[in-house]
Amino acid sequence: MTHRPISLLPDVLISQIAAGEVVDRPASVVKELLENALDAGATEITIRIDGGGIQRICIQDNGKGIPKDELELAVTRHATSKILSLNELESVLSLGFRGEALASIASVSQFSLSSYPAGQASAYCISNQSGQWQIEPSPASPGTTVDVQSLYFSTPARRKFLKTEQTEFFHCLDVVKRMALANPTVTWLVYRDGKLQSRFQESSWSARVFSILEPMANGASKPIEVQVADMQLHGAVGLPDAARGKGDMQFFYVNGRFVKDKLIAHAVRSAYEDVLHGDKYPAFVLFLNLPPTEVDVNVHPAKTEVRFRNARAVHQWVRQSIQACLAPSRAVAPVSGAVASSDIVEDYDSSRSTSTGSSNTWRSSSAVSGPYGTMPAQPKSAALPFLREELADYIQAYRPLELNSSSVSRPAQITAQPKAVEAGSSSGFADQAESADQEYLGQAIAQVHGIYILALRPDGMVVVDMHAAHERVLYEQFKNALDTQKTISSQELLVPLLVQIDPRLASEVDNGQHLWQKLGFRLSLISAQEIAVRAVPTMLAGQDFSALLQQWLEDLHQYGVAHVLERQRNEWLAGLACHTAVRANRKLTLPEMNALLRSMESTERSDQCNHGRPTWRHFSLSEMDKWFLRGQ
Repeated sequence: MTHRPISLLPDVLISQIAAGEVVDRPASVVKELLENALDAGATEITIRIDGGGIQRICIQDNGKGIPKDELELAVTRHATSKILSLNELESVLSLGFRGEALASIASVSQFSLSSYPAGQASAYCISNQSGQWQIEPSPASPGTTVDVQSLYFSTPARRKFLKTEQTEFFHCLDVVKRMALANPTVTWLVYRDGKLQSRFQESSWSARVFSILEPMANGASKPIEVQVADMQLHGAVGLPDAARGKGDMQFFYVNGRFVKDKLIAHAVRSAYEDVLHGDKYPAFVLFLNLPPTEVDVNVHPAKTEVRFRNARAVHQWVRQSIQACLAPSRAVAPVSGAVASSDIVEDYDSSRSTSTGSSNTWRSSSAVSGPYGTMPAQPKSAALPFLREELADYIQAYRPLELNSSSVSRPAQITAQPKAVEAGSSSGFADQAESADQEYLGQAIAQVHGIYILALRPDGMVVVDMHAAHERVLYEQFKNALDTQKTISSQELLVPLLVQIDPRLASEVDNGQHLWQKLGFRLSLISAQEIAVRAVPTMLAGQDFSALLQQWLEDLHQYGVAHVLERQRNEWLAGLACHTAVRANRKLTLPEMNALLRSMESTERSDQCNHGRPTWRHFSLSEMDKWFLRGQ
């Protein structure tokens, strides 16, 4: 390349370069203009999209509008009414704040903006149709209308990278849906090539979610609303059964702003890992609200990424809040008037000054009710169901677990007994109805093909996969037994093991010393590239854990927290539970079957086995009537 002298770029080229960062496709234009409309206080927004947004994007709102003498400033780069100082930039509450959107959009399109603010005699329009900015009277209605036509006409090369008109339109529609989810009090109208495509009327938050995300309706999601100190998380999380093959129903908002943040994505994914089957993606709509000084939104041109001041605390809190929400089993009858409470290990305030591992707890405020109403109290894991003596001996043989014999021994007697059918009664449901709340999974009546338990409820029947169900009950009991220990037992190595590490991860060895000791490790840093392992958790003795330590340090470096050892521990316990649980073709008595059902009703996450597969299904009488066309 020939040498050229350094010179200032022309203003037009500067604007077009900026447009390349902000306006990468028509959907970006829709996003920027909708943010402006919401910042202006609009309660009704109409979006018209022609030719996938390439021919025309017109957005009309009923917000406060722009006065005539500010119209030219509005389309000037770095001109905005949303921030005036560095202090305001560090505590941004508006969706837009850079003052680049209108200028960038106008530089690559035929652009006009009409506005009619309250108190002004008439509306005025500013446009660049003639190549220069012109302001003239307009017949526009109160509010603001932005009309963007012939997008990229001045940079035709950009059009080559766009998809089909249909694809670009649905990208635009996705932007509208993301905005509509966060703003249920706003009415949205979307027109495609002159025809009404979508209408989202002003509604409650839950009604808006279910109208846009239908797969999360009909009991396929759980409400979540928790708060600690000055941080609040609310929304809805999809049940594991409703997980999808792609991540198209994952919406996360920080202070009302839709973001795609790898820290949050990791927190949510790790919260589901104990209940999700295979490579499924959970569905969720979550809103995180925290003081604006605790989050930096000025880290990405399109404002889709954020940076948290206390990333480790946010990650841990979001993860554990979702875990607690998913923990209660659906096999528990709803508790009327229950308080929405969750015990979360690690409190937000202490985690802001320390790293992780705090033993403090917090409870969400009982005064706050979610958009779905209050949540039932979280059940505690039950004692192990029936265990033969040989199984108890088998468990006790696993010395690394250090389980108390009382937690694995067979109960002296099983209190859950099948209800007797009284003489002259056509069914036993009259007696069972009284205990329906306590016996949500009903009463066992038979074992089917040595695999399933068939139970009757007053409103239908329940089919339980006995191995999968027993596996989850055992697994939760094993985890609880280990969690009650203050530290995990460790084993000293006769000769310290030297492990090579990436130099950029060396600082995490010292930073996480309290965690290493709690989890049974004793490590010391030999050099910037090598650590000495002097003791390891007993359950890992004899295993190659060099790769495990590397991954743990990497997680600490990227996310501020590491769950690699917990994941490894859970995989080991899941395997133990799988080998210990009752097998297919094992003959169970009715009392044993009922004991398993009662244990499921009081065990967390009992709706899925350790591998994320469902453990039970309910078939209502109305469903069975449809099978046989009764009443038709």
